[in-house]
Amino acid sequence: MQRTSFGSMPCPIARGLERVGEWWSILILRDAFAGMTRFDEFQKSLGIAPNMLTRRLNALVDAGMLERHPYNEHPPRHEYLLTDRGRDFRSVLVAMLAWGNRHFAPEGASVQIVDARTGAVADPILVDRATLRPILSDDFVVAPGPAADTSARRRLALPRPVLPPRRTTHSARKTAS
Repeated sequence: MQRTSFGSMPCPIARGLERVGEWWSILILRDAFAGMTRFDEFQKSLGIAPNMLTRRLNALVDAGMLERHPYNEHPPRHEYLLTDRGRDFRSVLVAMLAWGNRHFAPEGASVQIVDARTGAVADPILVDRATLRPILSDDFVVAPGPAADTSARRRLALPRPVLPPRRTTHSARKTAS
C-alpha cells in the first residue's frame, strides 16, 4: 500500500505529521531530548531494528529535525544533534507526555515533568505567549491564516473554538429525557 504524503497539504498539522508522524521518529526525538546522540544509544533505548533506525534518522535529518555530525572516521560513526526546528518540537512532546499521563496511565505517571529547583510536579498547559492565557479557554478560536487556501477558508468560515464544548452521547441524552 502506497503511503500518502501530507507534505504539500495546506495544513500545518498535516505538514508536521509528514516530518514526524511515524511513531519511531517521535520516540527518537524523545530520546534526543534525553541527551542521546548516537546510533547505538537510540537502538538500545528503543529496541528498533538497525535498518528501521537508519531510515528514521535519515528522515529526521532530511526534515531538518536532527543534524548528522561525524565523531569517528574509522569506522565512520555519526552523532545526531537536535536542530532549532527539532528543539521546537519539545512543546509537542511535553503536551503528549501530559496527555498520555492523564489518559493512558491508570497505574500512575512513569515519567513526569518537575520543577528543577523544588521537585514539584508540573502540570503543563498551552498558553498564548502574548497574553499568558490558556489557549483552551473560550477566548481563542481556530481561524484561517493569511496563507489559507479557498478550501481552508470555507472550512473555517465560522470561527470554531479551540476546544469544542462537550457533547453528551446519544444514549446519555435519551436517559436524561
